[in-house]
Amino acid sequence: MVQTTPTRRDDIRNIAIIAHVDHGKTTLVDGLLHQSGIFRANERVAERVMDSLDLERERGITILAKNTTVHFGNVKINIVDTPGHADFGGEVERTLAMVDGVMLLVDASEGPLPQTRFVLKKALEANLPPIVCINKIDRPDARVGGVLDEIYDLFIDLDASEDQLDFPVVYTNARAGIATRDLKQPSENLKPLFDLIVQALPGPAGDIQGPTQFQANNLDYNDYVGRLAVGRIKNGTLAVGNYTLCRMDGTQQPVKVTQVYGWEGLKRIELPIAEAGDIVALAGIEDIGIGDTIADRENPRPLPALRIDEPTIAMVFSANNSPWSGREGEFVTSRKLRERLQYEQRKNVSLRVADTDQPDAFQVTGRGEFQLAIVIETMRREGYELQVSKPTVVTREINGTLHEPVELLVIDVPEDFIGVVSQLLAMRKGKMTKMVHAGSSRVRLEFSVPSRGLIGFRSRFLTDTRGTGIMNALFDGWAPWHGTIQGRSNGAMVADREGTATPYAIFHLQERGIIFISPGDRVYEGMVVGEYSRDVDLNVNISREKKLTNIRAAGRDENIIITPHREMGLEDGIEWVGDDELVEVTPESVRLRKKVLKQSDRPRRRQEDGD
Repeated sequence: MVQTTPTRRDDIRNIAIIAHVDHGKTTLVDGLLHQSGIFRANERVAERVMDSLDLERERGITILAKNTTVHFGNVKINIVDTPGHADFGGEVERTLAMVDGVMLLVDASEGPLPQTRFVLKKALEANLPPIVCINKIDRPDARVGGVLDEIYDLFIDLDASEDQLDFPVVYTNARAGIATRDLKQPSENLKPLFDLIVQALPGPAGDIQGPTQFQANNLDYNDYVGRLAVGRIKNGTLAVGNYTLCRMDGTQQPVKVTQVYGWEGLKRIELPIAEAGDIVALAGIEDIGIGDTIADRENPRPLPALRIDEPTIAMVFSANNSPWSGREGEFVTSRKLRERLQYEQRKNVSLRVADTDQPDAFQVTGRGEFQLAIVIETMRREGYELQVSKPTVVTREINGTLHEPVELLVIDVPEDFIGVVSQLLAMRKGKMTKMVHAGSSRVRLEFSVPSRGLIGFRSRFLTDTRGTGIMNALFDGWAPWHGTIQGRSNGAMVADREGTATPYAIFHLQERGIIFISPGDRVYEGMVVGEYSRDVDLNVNISREKKLTNIRAAGRDENIIITPHREMGLEDGIEWVGDDELVEVTPESVRLRKKVLKQSDRPRRRQEDGD
């Protein structure tokens, strides 16, 4: 058999965009789509068109990696939008396996931030050539020169090669749709950016004549054709026909591809044939998994498996067994919960699902509590009812000693809060490794902290810095066990009977702690209704009403003034609960509860009875 050498295609560019949350990545892709003429003149297009999930639009973040295609002259540019949050690193790793170059997008005022660092590190390790795009140059506080120096420092810090350090720079205002290579030369469109992508980044290399090799980097679903495998053809060509599916575990089976799709803008289009270098979606193989290879029928050659960072945070998901189970949700049984979690695991490689010793409970491990919270929120919107436990860390034994995951925590705060933040993290076994004064009144601090020290840290941090602090954490390896970390020091106020919360009862209880519910909310025995000011639990009757008599008071009745309650959302609840508590999640409500609902069955030593 004659060996042919891979050749580079000049008519395609496959690029991934790397950016921190809210640096304008999705807005820039909008601009590229509009200026490439993909949309008709009268076509209505939503803003931030790449953020297709409701959750992405609400939170202003990218959760799933998605692709789009634009044309510039004779060149087809495949753009892959990567998540910026480290918790969605599984998406990032797979995305980078599909592309030949990256565009680093940085805010002209904030500079490179931790999530940028996380994805860029992965790209440089994969030897992908970068171009740098400094966005939001119209900001009044833009400091382009200083940000460019910070980017060079970041590249050097991440051990970039000489070639990678010699990156070209383009300056953009994504909202206005303009780009320029020189700040003194004004521009009217994004053409300089298109030119730079085509000139500075290489086309995909592949052997079109060789045996077919395609790796599934992502999964999608279509109601008409079923499961779709999205990925890039490394070698050969792909069309409708028979191939061999090579699984990650080494097994092989014959399969038939029924359709091949490419992209035109954001629309999927059918292709008669696709060649090495093309990013495509295949239909017809229902049980394909992420990382599996579609190979030549006669000469199957599997591609190397994808390497994904290990999950570090575990939670137990179980079927809802509260007294009100089944009232608000459509799917409440453990069988439905198991099916949904297994489906999530198939399309999200950084997630693991395992059975526990209880038939209706499953241990789910992921990259962080934020990633798991997004999974829970998605399930809740689909009509599932479930209960989740407090997050715990995944440990491992290395050379006979117990190790735990450690995070690099980067905090940006006003100078006045340095002492507060340092004290907060010292209690959680955090060590400061770096302090940088950016020239303004703000300071950037870097800490090395055990992952479990950050569970429940975000809400305390925002409260203590009065909402002015910015924090970002990313996985930084394993370290020996740091010892015990003090958790929540306050106990819970627990409802002792079913009923409806009354203003009278809340008024008399609010001096004892923070109330989580408002008057008129229904409660059941064992439901957590507030945080007690002492370190024990307090059983309370929150549905108590004022006793009425026929004796008129000599003075006037006291006014009932209720302090606004603290609304506990899903993420707040996950951070707050203790070992003996759960978060009950339904499509309409998020409630906190004790694992053991009946007061008489709970241990007495941590209980205090209140009226």
